[in-house]
Order: sequence, then structure tokens, then C-alpha cells
Amino acid sequence: MRVNKKKFIYLISPNKIYKKFFKDLQKVLETEKINFFQLRLKKYSFKHKILIGKKIKNICKKNNVKFLINDDPILAKRLCADGCHLGQKDMNIKEARKIIGKKIIGITCHNSITLAKIAIKAKASYIAFGAFYSSKTKKTNHEANIKILKKIKKITKTPIVAIGGINSENYKNLLLNNANFLAISGYVWNNKKYKPLEAIERLK
Repeated sequence: MRVNKKKFIYLISPNKIYKKFFKDLQKVLETEKINFFQLRLKKYSFKHKILIGKKIKNICKKNNVKFLINDDPILAKRLCADGCHLGQKDMNIKEARKIIGKKIIGITCHNSITLAKIAIKAKASYIAFGAFYSSKTKKTNHEANIKILKKIKKITKTPIVAIGGINSENYKNLLLNNANFLAISGYVWNNKKYKPLEAIERLK
């Protein structure tokens, strides 16, 4: 998986698809800063996710952004997405590979070098660490720090995604310390101060 320095944002969907979402997404992806877009909807039916996913996939395709599905390789296959992201409690990578083949599969490693080594051995496309900062999007059960990024960089060339409470004030520190991509959600979609496009434009 090639790392493009200019495209460092791994954007995750809001928990709820609001009315203007698709328009906002189009504007945000046009900035050419987004490498991945992950559809992460916990409270929607499979059917509903397919309808939403098809629209998002078209917007991603138009803007040359990889479209990933959270937790669900079956949904990823149905949508012909570019891949999926698996948490530690989801299907294991071997089973997921049987479903989606050689597509992108990223793995959550929390703050654990051991989990990262298992994911690397299983040929994960990228490994995700966090939370680096406190986040309102997801309950923080694991805290990661810069040290883990330095350690992991010494043992692998697998791209690293940093996640958790990332915003325009703290993002540079992670990029300077070996994170290849920054997973962002709340800062873009639930920002009281800036609209999604303005929020993204502050990440230079």
C-alpha cells in the first residue's frame, strides 16, 4: 500500500448520516487530502448501509479515495468496496481474506506491539493505534502514545494509522512521529466551530 504524503487523512463517517452529508462529503474529498473513507455505522440495518454505501462509493470513486467498511467484510464484498477495517472483536483476518480476497484489510491494534506483530504476520494492509487523545466519537478504552509509533516503525514498513481525538491542534505531532495516516471523525463532522470543509482545510 503506497503512502502519499499529501493525502494523510483517513476519514471515518459520522455515526448518523444527516441530510447534507453527501454534499459535505463531496466537498471534503475534493480537497485531495483524504486517502481513505471508512463507513462506520453501528445503528443502521444491512439494507440501509447498502443504500448509503452505494452513494458514498460513487463519491469516493470520483475523488480517487479508497472506500472501506468498518467491521463487516460481507458488506464490503456486497458493495465492492476497496476493503474493510477489523477490530479485535471482529472476524479474523484469515476469514475476512476468504470473503474479500486481496483487498485492503486494516487491523485495530489499540496500544499493543503484540497485537501489531500478529497483524503484520497476517499481512494486514495497515495497523491502527489509539486512542492518542480523548475522543467523544468512541469510548476510550486504550491509550496510545508517541513511543509506540517509534517502536513499531523499527519493526515494520506496514503503514500506521493513528486514531483518537485528532484535531488541527495536535495532528502535526503524530505526522512528525511516524504516523502515515490520521483517522479523523468527530473533528470534521461534529465540530461546533467549523463546517466539515473548513475543518479539513485547517489540516495542512
